[in-house]
Amino acid sequence: MASIFSKIIAGEIPSHKIAEDEQYYAFLDIFPVAKGHTLVVPKKEVDYIYDLDDETLAGLHIFAKKVAKAIEKAVPCQRIGVAVVGLEVPHAHVHLIPINSMADMNFANKKKMSQEELAQIAEKIRQYL
Repeated sequence: MASIFSKIIAGEIPSHKIAEDEQYYAFLDIFPVAKGHTLVVPKKEVDYIYDLDDETLAGLHIFAKKVAKAIEKAVPCQRIGVAVVGLEVPHAHVHLIPINSMADMNFANKKKMSQEELAQIAEKIRQYL
């Protein structure tokens, strides 16, 4: 059965897409830890990030770097934190989170944002790609 991320990539579930190429897809987390929290996933559905082949894993990080640089310009922050948790969805992915302190990476502090707010943030980030 396809993961929720595969369904998002296929367009079966709507998302606030940030970027996409032949192998990777980036979209806003709908329950973000911080404004601009973005998920970056390979289109190839593999459960565990370290089960990705080396080329796909390296490409994921290169693609994520481009997205992170755009987030950094769109959302005021000191850095873009990167997290790999991998327990909530069986599809390899990285979290890119605008942060100003270590406390900003706390996944227990998820926020609820409106679809309009998410759309505005996504548009702002895309402007820097």
